[in-house]
Amino acid sequence: MCAKKDIHDTSHITYESLLEGNKQFIEDTLKLDPHYFEKLANGQKPPVLWIGCADSRVPANQITNTAPGEIFVHRNIANMVIHSDMNMLSVLDYAVNVLKVKHVIVTGHYGCGGVIAAMSNQQYGLIDNWLRHIKDVYRLHADELDAMEDTQKRTDRLVELNVVENVYNLCKTSIVQNAWANGQELGVHGWVYSLSTGIIGDMNVSTYNNENMDNVFRFK
Repeated sequence: MCAKKDIHDTSHITYESLLEGNKQFIEDTLKLDPHYFEKLANGQKPPVLWIGCADSRVPANQITNTAPGEIFVHRNIANMVIHSDMNMLSVLDYAVNVLKVKHVIVTGHYGCGGVIAAMSNQQYGLIDNWLRHIKDVYRLHADELDAMEDTQKRTDRLVELNVVENVYNLCKTSIVQNAWANGQELGVHGWVYSLSTGIIGDMNVSTYNNENMDNVFRFK
């Protein structure tokens, strides 16, 4: 009987082992489908753009049981949608206007290191400029968060609120609003993933238009 591998033990992973792993992946895949890579190379038509955290424990395809080619992915620290982030905006523009995805999902996760760091007064370096956006989310919801005495519950709630605010930030972009104005089918959603249970929670903030947005953010 094989012993279970400790997922926290990464001592077996080396530069060379990654390349060997690739060879094994190819061999195993071709056994199941000899034409797999030929079909994959023909192009992509994913219906979903995933904006998630860079945390290695939250792989989009694995936790949604989807295959390569089915989810277009952008990841950064704490799944942020920042209006001046040209990387994120370029991915969003390509996904919406070229790939014509039907859903954009902001996915956070409980135990997010970026959120935890943003809740502290400690300096971490360059990333402090990025974490400030999460601190702004805290400021917007300070009354609710400060009333929570349990630190864990407060952290979990900020994870959720960070997802909600970044869904709203997505809706503010000209990319998403122009897609809606042109009659494109596009839903924007917010999820939070639990590392301890594997369950994805829907934050129930899905929207398919800008009707509920503050007027100042609405484009004609």
